[in-house]
Amino acid sequence: MTTLIFTHPDCLDHDTGPGHPERPDRLRAVQAALQQDGLADLERRSAPEATVDQLERVHEPDYVAHVLASIPAQGLVRLDPDTVLSPTSRSAILRAAGSVCAAVDAVMTGETDNAFCAVRPCGHHAEPDRAMGFCLFNNIAVGAAHARAVHGVERVAVVDFDVHHGNGTQAMFWDRPGMLFASTHQWPFYPGTGAADERGEHDNIVNIPLPAFSGTKEFRLAMESFIFPAIEAFGPDLLMISAGFDAHAEDPLAQIELVDEDFAWVTRELVALARKHCSSRIVSVLEGGYDLDALGRACALHVRELAAG
Repeated sequence: MTTLIFTHPDCLDHDTGPGHPERPDRLRAVQAALQQDGLADLERRSAPEATVDQLERVHEPDYVAHVLASIPAQGLVRLDPDTVLSPTSRSAILRAAGSVCAAVDAVMTGETDNAFCAVRPCGHHAEPDRAMGFCLFNNIAVGAAHARAVHGVERVAVVDFDVHHGNGTQAMFWDRPGMLFASTHQWPFYPGTGAADERGEHDNIVNIPLPAFSGTKEFRLAMESFIFPAIEAFGPDLLMISAGFDAHAEDPLAQIELVDEDFAWVTRELVALARKHCSSRIVSVLEGGYDLDALGRACALHVRELAAG
């Protein structure tokens, strides 16, 4: 298997202010973890900036313009209580989304089997017309729409194992046939969406809410009983992963109690499904994860399994 890593130093320059959980050290921890034996030799590529046209495939044009116009000349601007823009945010938020489009291009043209986007800020809470939960643009949804528009991909599946429900991705997929969104997440919890009866207009949304203090057993049962069968039935042409590592037991922002090996296990299973259904084509995108040690360890295992194939 070949695995590319898309990243850019500008993603470190998105300043969220003192004490904010979504801080540059998150990406530094990931980058350090990806220097381990067996990972350091993976090819790195520079994440390009997303174009306005790419963003507007899933976001309202007025919203895209509003975000870009809100970037301050100095100080910080809050688009909601959690979601911050700084003077150096523009390149970071555009490259976070652009990395996924570039990864899709590389996977769909056969340059690589799979790719991991080591970028920030995360994206899965960003809705068509609203910033939320640290997220400005919905990186993975931008990439999924790019796959369909540019490469003619008919069936895109997104699996999201972040501890928080990807409300923005769900909203963008809700009425789009050929796009599957499948999520495990703590519930009830932020952002308040993700109930099991939220199914989408085409029965293309699969939510498996997990109660607080669920662990390995409950997570793996949810995946094996619901998420994996949904992917099997859907038969994707491209599999995408919202790879959040904040369901780890050591994470400070939630109460799901996964361990390192759970992230390796779920990645192995998803790689096997991609091998069966879509010629191993996977694009994975970093979402949450706020304990730096746990984030680094889990992310390294995730990428190691992608590379192992």
